[in-house]
Amino acid sequence: MLLAIDSGNTNTVFAVIGGDGDILGQWRASTNADRTADEIGIWLIQLMSLEGIERAGVNAAIIATVVPATLFNLKSLCRQYFSSEPLVVGETKIDLDLKVLMNRPEEVGADRLINAIAAHAHHGGPLIIVDFGTATTFDVVDGEGSYCGGAIAPGVNLSLEALHKAAAKLPRVAIERPAHVIGKGTTSAMQSGIFWGYVSMIEGIATRIQDEFGSEMTVIATGGLAPLFAKSVDCISRVDQDLTLKGLFMVHKRNAKS
Repeated sequence: MLLAIDSGNTNTVFAVIGGDGDILGQWRASTNADRTADEIGIWLIQLMSLEGIERAGVNAAIIATVVPATLFNLKSLCRQYFSSEPLVVGETKIDLDLKVLMNRPEEVGADRLINAIAAHAHHGGPLIIVDFGTATTFDVVDGEGSYCGGAIAPGVNLSLEALHKAAAKLPRVAIERPAHVIGKGTTSAMQSGIFWGYVSMIEGIATRIQDEFGSEMTVIATGGLAPLFAKSVDCISRVDQDLTLKGLFMVHKRNAKS
């Protein structure tokens, strides 16, 4: 079994994946560079046992992180608790089998590259991948599977937090689809502005990308808020919550063979 770790700016996802690519269990923790390998190991092994997964069955590991400070402890976790030397996405020895058509390919986040690999393999192309994370990212993949670039906007939660901190009288509010665009109170007005504002942004950027690309494209949504927004964004045709984990499995399988 494979231990796949996707360390993002806000959360880190740990998953155990079977040899056929089935996700046997996955767990999420807040990303914290100060959390030691022992702390993570005790927490993770307990959660695995609740799912009936024995750590002895894990014999390989792969890590993708956009937070370099977490890498040492994540590598130590794999070595000490799972007796595995992890593959790390972004290291030169890793073969992604992905053409990156960027001025500086090394600047592209590991998660965005992994998503591009999985999205093209499972959904074809050309594609736009909308990832609702700490940032809301738009990644463009052409028909051949090459990564063409994209756009980065502040994430939904990040925007809400900034609004709350910058305006003394504006409270923290939950992200949900409001019944009306015209809010009748501060909370409903904030929910409307955030939700429908992001719906319009997603539709607008996706339209502009397709106009610039020169053809219609399939829009895939992933990330925690993908199901909520997909119901209201007409251009989103599919939601794939496990896109990054699927990509990590594919990359490990390719490199394990080589």
